[in-house]
Amino acid sequence: MRLMDEELFPSTPGKIKIERAHTIHRQLYRCFASTSTIFLWALFLIALAASYATFQSFVDSSSRYFAASWGGLQWEKQVRASAAPRRPGGLSVLVTGAAGFVGSHVSLALRKRGDGVLGLDNFNNYYDPSLKKARRALLDGQDVMVVEGDINDARLLAKLFAVVPFTHVMHLAAQAGVRYAIENPASYVHSNIAGLVTLLEACKSADPQPAVVWASSSSVYGLNEEVPFSESDLTDRPASLYAATKKAGEEITHTYNHIYGLSITGLRFFTVYGPWGRPDMAYFSFTRNILQGKPITVYRGRSGTDLARDFTFIDDIVKGCVASLDTAERSTGSGGRKSGPSQYRIFNLGNTSPVTVPALVGILERHLRVKAKQKVLEMPGNGDVPFTHANISLARAELGYQPTTNLEAGLKKFVKWYLSYYGYKARNDEVTRTGSAKIM
Repeated sequence: MRLMDEELFPSTPGKIKIERAHTIHRQLYRCFASTSTIFLWALFLIALAASYATFQSFVDSSSRYFAASWGGLQWEKQVRASAAPRRPGGLSVLVTGAAGFVGSHVSLALRKRGDGVLGLDNFNNYYDPSLKKARRALLDGQDVMVVEGDINDARLLAKLFAVVPFTHVMHLAAQAGVRYAIENPASYVHSNIAGLVTLLEACKSADPQPAVVWASSSSVYGLNEEVPFSESDLTDRPASLYAATKKAGEEITHTYNHIYGLSITGLRFFTVYGPWGRPDMAYFSFTRNILQGKPITVYRGRSGTDLARDFTFIDDIVKGCVASLDTAERSTGSGGRKSGPSQYRIFNLGNTSPVTVPALVGILERHLRVKAKQKVLEMPGNGDVPFTHANISLARAELGYQPTTNLEAGLKKFVKWYLSYYGYKARNDEVTRTGSAKIM
């Protein structure tokens, strides 16, 4: 045992340390004696790092692929069945934002007349996703499939166009709302600009190319003071980031029309309202707060004037959307190449009868049988404009568009839906909440 200890721990440890140090130095010297050797080591380390990065990218891509909620033979079969027309000469339409307010109504209208409809929606949480899922349930009941996915997903879009030769695209997916842009500006660029470009790239590369109808906005008129707003008016003074992204969308779609031959129709919606609407809209939030006994905030212009909007009922907007699809000419490109000029149009879709916000509140009070607690404030500088008013003569002439529902009748239908959906019961002169009320 003593001999082993002496071998492991010699009586002159300093000597062995010096010898070991010399040995290490000699090895390092041999390894790095020349510049070429150092260079080779550097290349080796770079190659190792690159290999790791490539492997990690492969793992990430594989994970995304296997985690995707789309793909496979059964999925493709469902997509084809939903997009297949059910009437002679019927359209095959991809509707983006299909679980949204306008998207769900347009999808149901198209299916009702026998067109093929496939929906696409990312079900984001800008407002209560349960409302979007409830709309999807309505579409499911009419055999309209809604693919859960994002318009920025180029792989998904390419797959959809590979599976179905869509005749038309109804592009309604967008980040909506004027005031939310102050909180989350990036979401508007992501959806309204990047998402639009990704979709147009898929459309221009498709064979055949579909005709595209998409939702612009009356917000593009911005600080325009010409009344009523006409398509020929200048739209170079947006009052909000939302408006700016929609204006950018009009320029982008014109570019794809000019270069690639895509048939494009842009629709400038004016304050759409009605059943299954968006909870962030004033008429919707007013209804909720009035029923809950909470005060509502009514803004006035800085000169003390009442704000006014050209409120347009959802059924009228749907008629304009469907007419735009029916009158859209074919795209003239194929596989990304243009063979000739193609159609490019922009229409106002409004009611052409502006109503003040106080008048809106009065109508809601009558239908709800509840007096609103109002807090009147001066309009903040958050991107809102004091009034909107649509000139619809062009849409009337080219689309046969003619709105038929005034605000009184439209809000009556909305209130009836709201009370039913959120579990209220009207009795005599009061509205009460039932036990089946949905949480907002």
